[in-house]
Amino acid sequence: MDSEQTLVLVFAAPAYFDDPAPIRQLCSSYPTSKILGCSTAGEIAGTRVNDASLSVAIMKFEHTNLVLTSTVVSNASDSYAAGEAIAQQLPTDGLRGVFVLADGLEVNGSQLVSGLGRVPHHVPVTGGMAADGARFQRTWVLHDGKPKTGMVTALGFYGEKFHMTHGARGGWEAFGPERKITRSENNILYELDGKPALALYKEYLGELAVDLPSSGLKFPLTIRDGYADTKCLVRTILGIDEKNQALIFAGDVPEGFLARLMRASFDRLVGGAVEASALLATNRVVRF
Repeated sequence: MDSEQTLVLVFAAPAYFDDPAPIRQLCSSYPTSKILGCSTAGEIAGTRVNDASLSVAIMKFEHTNLVLTSTVVSNASDSYAAGEAIAQQLPTDGLRGVFVLADGLEVNGSQLVSGLGRVPHHVPVTGGMAADGARFQRTWVLHDGKPKTGMVTALGFYGEKFHMTHGARGGWEAFGPERKITRSENNILYELDGKPALALYKEYLGELAVDLPSSGLKFPLTIRDGYADTKCLVRTILGIDEKNQALIFAGDVPEGFLARLMRASFDRLVGGAVEASALLATNRVVRF
């Protein structure tokens, strides 16, 4: 199975950062393969979701070439440049798809995606951000076979016989009034309707506010441009700033946008996953 056209995907519990021996053993078994992976908030294997485990998927392509690239992100302000760097490192000739994994705490997701805009528009870009459950302490991405913080890695797929498609749907339920973002900076939200964002957020969460930021995973924001009929975007909380009464999100929350609180509905989340899967069936079949 080991070859330059073999992809090894690794998704593991955050604790493997401190105990990487199993990952090291896996990498030594596939020395020439492209190995990509990150920490998670739960590892999926078959029909089960596990904690404190390691999940691996191995694919060997016949007609598809793979190019693995990476870059370091020191803080969230580097996210756009990181996206640009990844795009520049991937040759465009024959590029048919890009899969990206990024540190979940150090990277501003929307800025990263904007930087990746240098990838040709006809090329699908998909992926995700690393997690560490509800700890909000440290996430990691594999780099040279080792768990590393502050990393963005991407895999480019090349070849005429490779076709990539994707599907995405939400499963959250919006509630409460829509409020205007009156003060923000990139992914940091300071004020809603002129009121401190954190204080307002805590009012809605009630007794759950004591568990912030972890409890915030169940209450993301939906935002939209208040001056245009655009689709809504979901913003997940990464942290809180008590001193400045601010909320820190995984993507930008622009001033002037309208925001509304959302809550988890497990039935709707499952339904969203089903709808996302159905989208794959309506698009072109993935061929290798």
